[in-house]
Amino acid sequence: MTALPPDPLASGIAAYGRDLRAGKITAETATRAYLDRIKALDPKLGAFQLVMGKQALASAKAIDRLLAAGTDLGPLMGVPVAVKDLFAIEGTPATAGTKLDVADLIGGEGSFVKLLRRAGCVILGKTKTVEFALGATGISTPRGTPWNPWDAKVARLPGGSSSGSAVATAAGLCGFAIGSDTGGSVRIPAALCGLFGLKTTVGLWATDGVFPLSPTFDTIGPLTKSAADAAQVFAGLTGRPAVQATPLDGLRLGRPVGYFFDNLEKPVAQATRKALEKLAKAGASIVDIEVPEAAERAKIFPVVLPVELVAALGRKRFKAGRRKMDKVVGARAESGLAIGAPEYLHALWRTRDLEKIAGQRMAGLDGWIMPTSPILPAPVADLEDPEVGGKYARLVTQNTQPGNLFRQSGTSTPIQHLGDGSLPIGLQLLCPGFAEERALSIALAMEALFGTPPAPNLKGFV
Repeated sequence: MTALPPDPLASGIAAYGRDLRAGKITAETATRAYLDRIKALDPKLGAFQLVMGKQALASAKAIDRLLAAGTDLGPLMGVPVAVKDLFAIEGTPATAGTKLDVADLIGGEGSFVKLLRRAGCVILGKTKTVEFALGATGISTPRGTPWNPWDAKVARLPGGSSSGSAVATAAGLCGFAIGSDTGGSVRIPAALCGLFGLKTTVGLWATDGVFPLSPTFDTIGPLTKSAADAAQVFAGLTGRPAVQATPLDGLRLGRPVGYFFDNLEKPVAQATRKALEKLAKAGASIVDIEVPEAAERAKIFPVVLPVELVAALGRKRFKAGRRKMDKVVGARAESGLAIGAPEYLHALWRTRDLEKIAGQRMAGLDGWIMPTSPILPAPVADLEDPEVGGKYARLVTQNTQPGNLFRQSGTSTPIQHLGDGSLPIGLQLLCPGFAEERALSIALAMEALFGTPPAPNLKGFV
């Protein structure tokens, strides 16, 4: 075959934007390059559920005509993107990773996808998701499990539920990708695939036109190659000025002792320690704090998510389609049938209390910092045993679910290059709700301090 085209956005969104406006590249050229990369790499990677080649090229050509006529739509103009298959996109099926017919639950193209279009993004296609977005490992039998691009020989977990979005971004099959985060579904695949992930606050972006796993916790967020790219995405989608890095000197970051630092695999512990040491040397104060309420995620999520998922599907549809579902997802969802209203309402009320408590524990701090996932991306084959798979899922969500529980915003920054760099590792930053710009400004400063890791070697996938 011909040589693999280079990733048009390998140098970042800002650099691509400058080249686009200088006439050094066109949106059409970039889109064709990504479509060629998808054709070459995705047969093994399996990141995409649907590739929208004709639609993408038509959109790219329209963007080029607009720019030539003097219309500039902002920093995301002409950027080819991928969207998680939870989102409705006009003229395409929306599967939510399942074999069940759930199109009526998703509805027509929603506010967020329209926001992408208004920003001038070119939608390349829809990426695979764990069924109903209910799964943190990335494993999903109905539509397939994407292959983590960090290991061409061993199929490793990509993280979920935004598995395809992470794999597509990490492999350079798009400029960036959109995911959703209900219990870590942006941050976990970002950490396991060596990317930057932004978890936004519930309500920042409307979720109409998105499959409703849990209206209580569902959020939308981008997966990008860097914090710098995420800042461009946030600016382009909010219309606000691009966030700048904050000075690290004088920053106060809480290190939640216990819980968030339990169960760390050795490489994760080592890379995290080096990251914290670098932050301290740069002038940031690392303050030990206690957040015992984080452990309550283990009681609340098994109540709220199954109840709200079954409520969305309806008992009749759920029972009729149960045999078509992934066994693990089906079993988790089925547990919602036995949960009564008092237990569910108590869980909701407790989340309100926990949000207030977390706010109090955040007082005087710029954020909390800890590993995103305590463990590395394990081989998929290791999780064939349901008990092992369940244990892994509980571990990989250990540090992310509290951020959803507390209604926080947050990021995951890749730091594997601070260790041996062989497998991805993420460093999580949690900030108060609707403090996305604060989180991004700190993440930008950390990225400048740590540097960015190299992209995965894709030779084994071509």
